[in-house]
Amino acid sequence: MFDTLQNRLQTTFRNLRGKGKLSEADIDATAREIRVALLEADVALPVVKEFVGRVKERARGAEVSQALNPAQQVVKIVNAELVEILGGETRRLRLAKTPPTVIMLAGLQGAGKTTLAGKLGLHLKEQGHAPLLVAADLQRPNAVNQLQVVGERAGVDVYAPQPGNGVGDPVVVATDALTEARRTLHDVVIVDTAGRLGIDEELMKQASDIRDAVQPDEVLFVVDAMIGQDAVRTAEAFLEGVDFSGVVLSKLDGDARGGAALSIAQMTGRPVMFASNGEKLTDFDVFHPDRMASRILDLGDMLTLIEQAEKAFDAEQAAKAAEKLTGKGGDFTLDDFMQQMQAVRKMGSLTKILGMLPGAAQFKDQLADFDEREIDRIQAIISSMTPAERHDPKIIDGSRRSRIARGSGTQVSDVNQLVDRFFEARKMMKQMAKGGGVPGMPGMPGMPGMGGKRAGARQQAKKGKGKGRRVSGNPAKRAAEAKAAQEKQQDPSDGASAFGFGNQQQGAQSASDLELPKEIKDLF
Repeated sequence: MFDTLQNRLQTTFRNLRGKGKLSEADIDATAREIRVALLEADVALPVVKEFVGRVKERARGAEVSQALNPAQQVVKIVNAELVEILGGETRRLRLAKTPPTVIMLAGLQGAGKTTLAGKLGLHLKEQGHAPLLVAADLQRPNAVNQLQVVGERAGVDVYAPQPGNGVGDPVVVATDALTEARRTLHDVVIVDTAGRLGIDEELMKQASDIRDAVQPDEVLFVVDAMIGQDAVRTAEAFLEGVDFSGVVLSKLDGDARGGAALSIAQMTGRPVMFASNGEKLTDFDVFHPDRMASRILDLGDMLTLIEQAEKAFDAEQAAKAAEKLTGKGGDFTLDDFMQQMQAVRKMGSLTKILGMLPGAAQFKDQLADFDEREIDRIQAIISSMTPAERHDPKIIDGSRRSRIARGSGTQVSDVNQLVDRFFEARKMMKQMAKGGGVPGMPGMPGMPGMGGKRAGARQQAKKGKGKGRRVSGNPAKRAAEAKAAQEKQQDPSDGASAFGFGNQQQGAQSASDLELPKEIKDLF
């Protein structure tokens, strides 16, 4: 959704690189480019003016003029201001002191309220709550039936005493739902209300009547993130008519320009609380302004990635796989490989997962062309093997490969590629598990020609032919020199980050140094 804005901002920041000091003209040019980028992204004009004004003011201050790298400071300022216009801090649901907590959904027809009710219900259920969905949209054809289907898919109970399709009183349904929730011990009630194709008096009156009847703890305004400037106008109308407490952005995975997300919190003064970014019931999460700003600036979203991994990976399976990689639990087999691959699939689309990595924008075209069905083909090939072949792929000869290809509906070359890649991946993972680093990554141990052990050995051999450094004959002095050399090698003060953010942005050299979940750490 933010591709246009992301590309524009990346080009702007690229033009600042290499400048030791920013002149007034540089700041004005940068502000002008940011203004154009925001307007092209359909951000509301008042928000653009305020945003650019604050960036220019801070860019002229001491934090940039006295910085060693002014360009990085400008990126930091833009990031901070993006977080601010997106709402500042993450806002969680306010739960009632005495259950049930009542959440009312409001918005135009087509914004995705009914589907979102199921997503929110599933989200709360996973957190240990017992939600009840209430079918109070009695106007739209089949709205009640749709909510029942969504509730069944989410495993959440639905209260639907009226058939809908123009029959029934939504205020009575919403009121009776509270009594039903107390009787059946549901601690959260989610009321799905009717919408209209446009804002009218009847829509606002019905929504306000339901609000007055049930006194909700939260009124969430559901808005289609793809409708651009209309999102802000609609939000202001609902704010006046219903007075919502938070915003939910639906269809955030669309190809619109994303101006609604960057405008609505600033224009209404109400925080964006949730975001829906796909058709599946699991494509829903809490909205984090800092993480969204980081994605827009192509700095990645590792926290969300880690949270999704924690949900998808089974800790016991991950521990067993880690033992096999270290050689303590036997060989890492194709069965283990498929289990890990299935766990990654549970995290969602691989394109979305890879898009959360820092610097993913430069591979945008490759990610867009990635065929998710490739994973299905790999699973089909592995499933067509016998247990013995999955346990020991070395026994797969030519005739076996031909049989596997026929059984999986693929070519023999596909089977060959899978087996070869598996052996390469297993070798690499074993090296990582033993602390050998990642082959082919600059500056990591064990990489030929990349500053690793072999390269170091070659350089040392070359030094040996020349002058060289004398080694002390005193064992104590020699040990002290070796310790000093090791500390100097581990000192992160020298060099710069590969991503161009300097020393303050450098990450850990190994997975064990990162704040990762235990089940993911074990894989490394």
